[in-house]
Amino acid sequence: MWRNTVVVEFITWLRRHNEKIADPKKKTGFFGIDLYSLQTSREEVLRYLEKHDSSLAAEARKNYACFERYSDEKQYRYCAATKRIAGCENETIDVFQKMLERHSRMIAEAKGRDHEIDESFYTMENAKIVREAEKYYRHIVEGGAIAWNIRDTHMCNCLQDLLRYYGRGIKAVIWAHNSHIGDARETDALYAREVNIGQLVRERFGIGNTFNIGFTTYTGTVTAAISWNMDPDFKHVRPSLNESVEFLLHEALIQDPVLTYEGQYYLLFRSNNPYIQLSKELHTELRKKRFERTIGAIYRPHTEHQSHYFGASLSTQFDCVIHIEETHALRPLEIHPTWIQAETEHVPDTFSMNCTGGPKKL
Repeated sequence: MWRNTVVVEFITWLRRHNEKIADPKKKTGFFGIDLYSLQTSREEVLRYLEKHDSSLAAEARKNYACFERYSDEKQYRYCAATKRIAGCENETIDVFQKMLERHSRMIAEAKGRDHEIDESFYTMENAKIVREAEKYYRHIVEGGAIAWNIRDTHMCNCLQDLLRYYGRGIKAVIWAHNSHIGDARETDALYAREVNIGQLVRERFGIGNTFNIGFTTYTGTVTAAISWNMDPDFKHVRPSLNESVEFLLHEALIQDPVLTYEGQYYLLFRSNNPYIQLSKELHTELRKKRFERTIGAIYRPHTEHQSHYFGASLSTQFDCVIHIEETHALRPLEIHPTWIQAETEHVPDTFSMNCTGGPKKL
């Protein structure tokens, strides 16, 4: 999701932007809030402690050695979920608790410069990731909503930690797939008892302090894998189902010559600005539950209906939706030969993507 040329371009721009700002507290940060970095986060915790606290480093290394009997997360989650082992729950909790206590002492005693406090905070968050990832992998084999809810609750908690740490007035932009951003209560996920970060942010901060943007597409290409732990491929996205909201937005686009040329437009359902005029008719029409397609790190076109469509009320799931008629695959930094071959063989559609349309009434 992050190792692509667009993110590199953004980070390069962001670095230049931050270099123009003297006050470190006014610079913009870039953070990962997911929990899939179990191994990397363990290494970061140990690296920091070996540099700053050798005694605690020895304790952490002893606790984290619990994972070393397993070749990877897949083997650990199977053994832990089937109760063949006790798991590493207590060990990860112990490391996090001691990192939390150490960081709290640094704050209370005002020890260290700002960058040293920052480094301690980031290490504490990495210890939390290890704790939450262990819990996630222990429950994922069970199926159901438990593992999903652990993951999205962790992401919201991480966001909340960042906002608290950097102080009042701080704003955050969260970039995630629609299945995480769109309010789960307005989709079929409600019946599966799933929550997501879009729902949790609205609940914790109040809907008036948030703004939720979703993306839809009719067709195009994406970079995605057929299954977890497989190389990403360049994949053609099938035209959306006739019963889907994507098809409805496609129909609206092709009936407008300007939008057809531009190839994209946005719809606004809710605003935190009381002076913005909104269409009640648009909101009512798109609140009707329709099929909606969600494509994330995985895309299985051969089982698309079963794998990627679910029921959703678009105008309450999101505050705004940007419809891109033909999407284009992100270019990975490490390109697999099959990705290059598929890109070469792909014949693109002719939509231009150089403008953004305004809100249009369906």
